[in-house]
Amino acid sequence: MLQAVTEILPLTSAGHRVLLEPLIGWSQDGSALPVTLALAILVYFWRDVGDMVVGVFRAAKGKRDSGARLALQILTAAVLTIATGVLLQIYVLGALNPPPAVMGWMMIGTAVLLFFFDRMSMTVKRIEHATFLDAVLISLGQVVALYPGIGSVAAMVLIARLLGYERAAAARFSFLLAAPVLIAIGIRGLVATPPQASQTVQGLLPSVAAFFAALIVIAILMAWLRRGSFTPFVIYRLLLGAAVLAVGYGWITL
Repeated sequence: MLQAVTEILPLTSAGHRVLLEPLIGWSQDGSALPVTLALAILVYFWRDVGDMVVGVFRAAKGKRDSGARLALQILTAAVLTIATGVLLQIYVLGALNPPPAVMGWMMIGTAVLLFFFDRMSMTVKRIEHATFLDAVLISLGQVVALYPGIGSVAAMVLIARLLGYERAAAARFSFLLAAPVLIAIGIRGLVATPPQASQTVQGLLPSVAAFFAALIVIAILMAWLRRGSFTPFVIYRLLLGAAVLAVGYGWITL
């Protein structure tokens, strides 16, 4: 549940894992987590999903439809994001495991950028105004977030705010763009290491708990962003990043 919440919010599970792993034995398995998060996103944004499905059928009949256009934008962005992410991980990052101090600085740097762009950027665009380039740029935030300490949602909403999207629209667009990528990641992980029957049963309860935790947190986040800003998450990231730095530099021993 904790990993689901920290992945859904513009935070990062990597920083929490540094602090909590020695205390509660948190080992990041979560092979089914990406699919679980994607399912929570699709359930919460069911209207958008329905509009896209209906729009595709309308487009197949030769009718112009905004839902079909959004579906094509998301599909195009997902394909480019997955391809870029795979190539980057194979040829550049590999099994990246930076020290806690580096992750702490990444968390703080991302927080500063999120605060700056959230405060200084225009707030004029909604998903209806999205272009294919916008979709690709925002989705590629997930590639940047392959570096531990950044967080995919934080990276995507940061780019969306830079492009001038309203706060709630930035989060909504980011989640819709994340869903197909999460599904692809989850399928790849399950194919690479197929779970045994006993592991599937043991993982069912955590997956159900993670699904409902993610669903609730998405609802809370979207409700907050209709009136509030990303500042509370910036403050949290700064404090958490400082704690990770303290552990990384040996100032605090867990």
